[in-house]
Amino acid sequence: MKAILALISGMLFGAGLAISGMADPARVHSFLDLFGRWDPTLAFVMGGAIIPMAIAWIIQRRLERPLADAAFNLPETRELNGKLALGAILFGMGWGVGGLCPGPASLSAAAASTLPSWSRARTTTISRAGRWWAQGER
Repeated sequence: MKAILALISGMLFGAGLAISGMADPARVHSFLDLFGRWDPTLAFVMGGAIIPMAIAWIIQRRLERPLADAAFNLPETRELNGKLALGAILFGMGWGVGGLCPGPASLSAAAASTLPSWSRARTTTISRAGRWWAQGER
């Protein structure tokens, strides 16, 4: 059941990225180009995501457990630390340089788009480095 829900969620997420144009690096670069030909589309997409997420958090607080698991897997701490800051910085740098965050990059790679191989390699490398760092194998 979890696998089916994960597949449906991923397909919905991918469809949203494709429909909104967020799988297009040029659109992301245009959003980051504040002093050039700025394209605010990404801000509207992010803003539009806040509404369903707010509703989801309200529903989650009322549930004793998730529908497809024994317990909620929420972070145990809300502490902002160096590890979180470093991850956010690396994510932002990779996003800015590559023009895609990992979600749209995965969608583009899966769709066999014209996403350059260096960008796929960047996404894979950063993802694996993040897992390595998080698991404490330093």
